[in-house]
Amino acid sequence: MFPSDRIGAVQKQLEGAGIDGWLVYDFQKRNELAWDFLAIPPGRHLTRRFFYWIPCQGTPLKLVHEIEAGALDHLPGDKRIYLSWQSLEEALKELLKDSKKVAMEYSPRCAIPYISRVDGGTIDLVRECGVQVVSSSVFLQLYTSVLDERQALSLFEAGRMVEETVEGAWRWIAQCLEREQPITDFEVVQWIAGQFSMANFGSDNTMPHCAINDDSADPHFVPTREKAREINKGDFVLIDLWCKKKQAFAVYADITRAGVASATVPPRQQEIFDIVRQAQKSGTEFIKSCFADKKIVRGFEVDQVCRKVIEEAGYGKFFTHRTGHNITGELHGPGTHLDSLETYDDRPILAGTCCSCEPGIYLPGEFGMRLEYDLYITLQGDVRIIGGEQDTLRRLLK
Repeated sequence: MFPSDRIGAVQKQLEGAGIDGWLVYDFQKRNELAWDFLAIPPGRHLTRRFFYWIPCQGTPLKLVHEIEAGALDHLPGDKRIYLSWQSLEEALKELLKDSKKVAMEYSPRCAIPYISRVDGGTIDLVRECGVQVVSSSVFLQLYTSVLDERQALSLFEAGRMVEETVEGAWRWIAQCLEREQPITDFEVVQWIAGQFSMANFGSDNTMPHCAINDDSADPHFVPTREKAREINKGDFVLIDLWCKKKQAFAVYADITRAGVASATVPPRQQEIFDIVRQAQKSGTEFIKSCFADKKIVRGFEVDQVCRKVIEEAGYGKFFTHRTGHNITGELHGPGTHLDSLETYDDRPILAGTCCSCEPGIYLPGEFGMRLEYDLYITLQGDVRIIGGEQDTLRRLLK
């Protein structure tokens, strides 16, 4: 259901940003952010282009095709129906004739791909109406990434689930090693997925990761049945797992843990663990201090704080991905990412949102160390760690 107060809230955001209006557009669900914002039911079948215009002042307008004239009837505002492509273009020109600056799901130079959902041709069409197109990212995540109470509770439940499950996985691996019973990386991910399923948790057609020794130097290594690798005593093991409740509104929790199939930790692995853990703590404390001091903190800034720790330790070129990603009902959500490497995310981290914090060092031919938990910023600005913390490298044998 579309919230009754949403239009007024958006109009205040538009006025504050000096934007004449927000032109929400979609064709065949290519702009899923539009569907989220407009609260369009997931199962609705829409095949024609639609626009929803929210002016900074005044009444919204729905521009829909004659075949799907009722597509946006659940939304407030007037309606105009088009049939031909010529009538669509005429309607757009009329709609935007008094505007100069219009927001869309667009990112200049595709700087933040997660919000760049409107195709270049449609941007061209809108610009030909004599307006400047700017990014809706200034206010968009207020409506796509801030968690409500139900979602926050589901996040906490998922956090407990991934933490308990990874502990169970470590115990199972240890038991197999002690009994000299073979166990593979693929069997570990199958076991984790089974635990999730029995507890009514899951993920969207993706499997957890388990990587051994040099395989863990690939941040996205995925074990397979065909190339399953046995875990042996002395091996380094990295487990990455994520899940959410099997409910439409549920939010993911996503963590990564590291362990050694030994009673002692090799000095090289301990060194890298300590660096990565310090980077993770530094980024977390930076976010906490900014919210405590009521300062705006932007995604790229957190990434730079974590990256500096790793660079100063001499391993900067081995930290090959961003520090963290936004989390919603999508594992990689549309909100602010902790990133100054893959993108330059200058969006603020908002109260009510969740992101992962997962610095890593990946040494080709040796191993990769990543530590991950999630950070939920409450509406009051408190920062909660979801999924637990790992302060020592897990030793699987006594």
